[in-house]
Amino acid sequence: MHVEDLLRLESLDLTLLWGDRPQLTREITGVTATDLEDPGRFLQRGELVLSGLVWWAPADDEAKAERFVAALEEAGAVALLAGEETHGGVPEVLVEACRRHGVAILSVPVHTSFRAVTDTVYLRQWGDLSRRPAAPYALPENVRAELSRLLADGTDPDTLLTRAVAHLGTPPAYVLSATGRTIARTPTAPPLPVRRAAEAVTATTTLSVDPDASPYAQWHLHLPEPVETPPRMLHEIAEVLAQHRRASLRRETTARGRAADLLALIDTPSSPAAPAVLRRALEACGLADQDPYTVITVKGTADDDGTFDALTEALHHLTDCGVAVGRLPTAEPGEATAVIGTRTRTDSGTGSGTDSGTDTIATTLKNLWPTLQSRNANVPLHGGISTPATTPQTLKGALTQARYALTAARSRRAPGTEAPTSNLTAIEDLTTLGALLTGIPADVRTAFGIHALGPLADDTNPSHRMLLETLDVFLTHNGSWARTAEALHLHVNTVHYRIQRVEMLTGRDLARLDHKLDLKAALLCR
Repeated sequence: MHVEDLLRLESLDLTLLWGDRPQLTREITGVTATDLEDPGRFLQRGELVLSGLVWWAPADDEAKAERFVAALEEAGAVALLAGEETHGGVPEVLVEACRRHGVAILSVPVHTSFRAVTDTVYLRQWGDLSRRPAAPYALPENVRAELSRLLADGTDPDTLLTRAVAHLGTPPAYVLSATGRTIARTPTAPPLPVRRAAEAVTATTTLSVDPDASPYAQWHLHLPEPVETPPRMLHEIAEVLAQHRRASLRRETTARGRAADLLALIDTPSSPAAPAVLRRALEACGLADQDPYTVITVKGTADDDGTFDALTEALHHLTDCGVAVGRLPTAEPGEATAVIGTRTRTDSGTGSGTDSGTDTIATTLKNLWPTLQSRNANVPLHGGISTPATTPQTLKGALTQARYALTAARSRRAPGTEAPTSNLTAIEDLTTLGALLTGIPADVRTAFGIHALGPLADDTNPSHRMLLETLDVFLTHNGSWARTAEALHLHVNTVHYRIQRVEMLTGRDLARLDHKLDLKAALLCR
């Protein structure tokens, strides 16, 4: 396949930005997607380079684009396919650099995925290989036939990976998830701890199986030891694994539909669902007799479609739990919810297995959350976890708890900053008045603060700011006049005067505990 062949495909809708006949007739031997500023050491001669241009910014100087294109030329890349999505187009400085170095450059529109380009190239090459003897950079014909048969038979990923690398001497090899789960490994590969596997995902010996999947749903082919293998061969192995992955994704899509039905029953606004109906929905999701149940709700951004993938990937780490991930009927964009069954089944299916430990769910997910968040650092990922629901009928209460904990997670702020912190909050974490109030919607908190503080809520008034400070210190020191005066460097009589003013303006009696709590909550809601 040649570069000019890509331009003829209407389905890709590529645009030639620069390239003469000699560049357009060069043969493509493989595809590499990269956003490294200097990708040269990872490229092979004859490869097509896909880049989303994340490495470049409008403020960068011309030399940065020059270095990137020079690396492509030195590595022998046949062309650069630059995505338009990041910058709304391809920077002219990059086009000029390609012109100087004799590297063809094509623009990839937003509606064309990199996966579509990769599939086009490799499907064309696989078709060519079936009609002629195997080239030096292709899997042997007998290997391709065996892998196709294994895919058709729905074999497990361990077997698929082992057979894919058998002709290479079966080197240690892994298929890893974005957060370091080992999906498959060869017999020569020792078990890899999750933390080390998560680090290996970013290693230079790791190849993305499905570059167009969301950052949370990526699979990675990892070879910890150098193997003298043509890159095209590794890409073809990765493509086989991608086909297996797509089959598993189809099953997950079907399961999400059943989970959505279950969540709709739990979230019924009127009367609760009949126990028999709820039980059938749990059975359809494989969660019958797996009580107690925990509910978790996760939210990314409104325009992010990776939240389902993020939650699904996180829950895969709960190996002893059944899960059902779906969308609530009332869910906001970018929101996903799951019911987790925390009791394992016995081999006889009686449902009398041992409790997997509901208290470990929050701990496991909290430990995983930083790694999950790092896979797409630009999208804040928040979550809320309920306490266990001991029966199916109490799942609605657990859902309410999870939503409340999610609101708390999104409301919390790092000390000294205005931006919310990415967080996973369990309902058990809300053990103080301040923590509890974070679960109340922001507009409700604001309204309460305004009405409870009365005129003092107007903190643009210097006198009101002074009184609010005095009130805060007074409540912090448990209503001690002397300690408040000492903390504020005031005379005790001044403190008495200011507190009297607070009482008059708010209509509260600070000798009463309930009124003190009202004003403390109002201060926390500001």
